[in-house]
Amino acid sequence: MLLVANAEAWPGFLLSVEMLRAGADSLGALVAGIDRVEAEPAVRSVGYGGWPNMLGVMECDGAVMDGTTRQVGSVGAVRDTLHVAALAHEVMKRLPNVTLTGEGARRFADEIGFPAENILLEDSRKVWFERLQGELTPEDLRKFPDIPLAPLSRAITDPERVRDTTVFLSADSVRGVHAATSTSGWAWKYPGRLGDSPIPGAGFYADSRYGGAVCTHTGEMTMRCATARTVVLGMKLGLSLREAVDLAVEELAELKEGFLGGVVIHAVDAGGNHDVANFRCSGEIKYWLWDDTMPEPELRQARVA
Repeated sequence: MLLVANAEAWPGFLLSVEMLRAGADSLGALVAGIDRVEAEPAVRSVGYGGWPNMLGVMECDGAVMDGTTRQVGSVGAVRDTLHVAALAHEVMKRLPNVTLTGEGARRFADEIGFPAENILLEDSRKVWFERLQGELTPEDLRKFPDIPLAPLSRAITDPERVRDTTVFLSADSVRGVHAATSTSGWAWKYPGRLGDSPIPGAGFYADSRYGGAVCTHTGEMTMRCATARTVVLGMKLGLSLREAVDLAVEELAELKEGFLGGVVIHAVDAGGNHDVANFRCSGEIKYWLWDDTMPEPELRQARVA
């Protein structure tokens, strides 16, 4: 089974399906699919289509997890790097470390031959600067970026309200359960901000014995609740997939202070079942699903939790 958040990720999803049908390694197929999404400017939450931070700089996050070995690789706040899921995969394969961030992640990318690229689209730069002009006084605009940025963190929001991380999740009785993520994070985020996408247990978790979960939208909440790990732990303790997801939703609902928003939980169990729950996200949330009993992949709608 392959489960993919972000309905716009179709080209990458299709590539992963083709590779899985051909018998490819599951995690390799997930990363290859995300590579394609990262290179698509039309997907406005990841790679070339993403939005910059407050300084107008692209910083991307990505991660992979092998649910059979529970090995993890993740990278965060990486500049000048398009394929951050693939970079995270190399962290997992080559280093004893789990997570690299910022300059260290970019140094590792240089060492293993990942090109340094300007991944800020001109359209994204234009939208960012126009919004900045609308928020700052003429004096602060002249001084920018040598001004306090923290006051802007409440005033500036995503131009399309897109917080839909690209996440790929696979479950196979032979090959196990695996997860991969990639995102440019919130538009206009404070420089150096990490969301849940590169945080094991928050934005993703996989254990081939029980199942896996990945999260999208408000990472500040899933980090506080360790949402992805809660789902998998719930199944380990004997809950059904649906019960485990509902438990994670209950924990999110308990949060009453701090930044609050919507979250979507995508989850699978080791038996090939899946559940996608929309907690407080407006509009319809859709996702792609495929397994080897289906003649064609299907676009489905998340349940409202």
